[in-house]
Amino acid sequence: MFLKSLRQYFNFSQKEHNGVLVLLLLLVIVWLIPIFLNDIPESFDVEKAKQEIAEFERNLAPDKVYSYREIELKLGRATYADFDPNGLSAERWKQLGLSEKQIAVIKRFEAKGGHFYKKEDVQKMYVISPETYAKLEPYIQIPPPQFEQKNTPTKAPKIRIDLNTADSLALDQVSGIGPAFASRILKYRERLGGFYALEQLKEVYGVDSAHFAQWLSQLALNATAIRKIDINTASFEELKRHPYLSYKQINALIQYRKQHGAYASLLDLKNIPLFTDEILRKLAPYFIFK
Repeated sequence: MFLKSLRQYFNFSQKEHNGVLVLLLLLVIVWLIPIFLNDIPESFDVEKAKQEIAEFERNLAPDKVYSYREIELKLGRATYADFDPNGLSAERWKQLGLSEKQIAVIKRFEAKGGHFYKKEDVQKMYVISPETYAKLEPYIQIPPPQFEQKNTPTKAPKIRIDLNTADSLALDQVSGIGPAFASRILKYRERLGGFYALEQLKEVYGVDSAHFAQWLSQLALNATAIRKIDINTASFEELKRHPYLSYKQINALIQYRKQHGAYASLLDLKNIPLFTDEILRKLAPYFIFK
């Protein structure tokens, strides 16, 4: 009885139903008017636009999927042009639709030695959304790497510089190593205590396989110059400088030493779960046991 009364209360006659529809339609029109007034320029010719769309559709090949760039070109609205993202000016990025915040992130990436080696590297920037990358991708043109050759005798590829004893001036004689890379290599060498293999250069920030391949024939390595760490006397402060050790590993190493006494060899460290065979292999050249 109650439900029946409720249905009768909310029931609309056909006339009332039509009135509600007309009211909703008027509300939608009122809501849309400001949008159309703001978005459509005064000189917008609707009939001309219809003709252009019809012409565009007639020129489309059947059963073909067109790219974003192809559609832009067919419409005569291509606002993009081919560009190399490396060293691109802030103004040019702005023309491509990026905000000042996005541009600032890219410029910081470059200032730290970052480089775009392929198109997909642009997509890896967290400030570049998939939608933005889809618009930029057809125009990204990154030339193959061409390493600078300086016309001085000191840059000749025959020169071989010892990686563990060279200063910044000596490293700068290696073709392809400039002041920035020389500074990073020296800082990392200091943290390590020296390099025991040339391949460790790949652990330096910004050094990739292409750089390593270019430098390899110009470098030598004196592994006897490595600075050793006495694992039985080293303090936390001394150990934390080494890039191969985490804080947890250092704490475990010191606590085990306190509880069980001095380490006799690297094998004793295998009793600590945090030290895997791979980690011990990397640490072996730097530890001594007195």
